[in-house]
Amino acid sequence: MQSYTIGQAARLLGVSPDTARRWADAGRVATHRDETGRRLIDGRDLAAFSIEVAQGGGEDETPYTTARNAFPGIVTAVKLGDVAAQVEIQAGPHRIVSLLTREAVEELGLEVGMRATARVKSTSVHIDRG
Repeated sequence: MQSYTIGQAARLLGVSPDTARRWADAGRVATHRDETGRRLIDGRDLAAFSIEVAQGGGEDETPYTTARNAFPGIVTAVKLGDVAAQVEIQAGPHRIVSLLTREAVEELGLEVGMRATARVKSTSVHIDRG
C-alpha cells in the first residue's frame, strides 16, 4: 500500500503542510515512521481522512489549486462492474466521480489510497495515475 509524507498529504488535502502536521500531531490521522524517521500516512487512512475533511472536518484554509482543469487527489473508492467502473477521487474539497471501463482501471492499477489526478473537460473526466 502506498504511503504519503506529511507534505504530500497536505497537497492532496488542499491544506498547508503545517495544518497536516497539526492534524497528525493531534491524532486526527494516524502516522508511522519509515526507516529514515520520516512520518508517513497510509494511503487508506489518508483516503478516509480526506472524505472527513471535505465534509467540513478540516480547518478553514484556502484550498490548493493547480492547473485550471486538473484536480490532484487521492482515490477514495473504486467500484468495478463486468465492463464499466466508477472511480471516486477526493481532491481537496472536491469529490470527483469518473465512469470509465474496467479495463482502464485495471491497466492503471487504481486502488483506494493511491494518488491520482482527475482532468475535467466539458462533461468528461479523465484520470491520470499518481
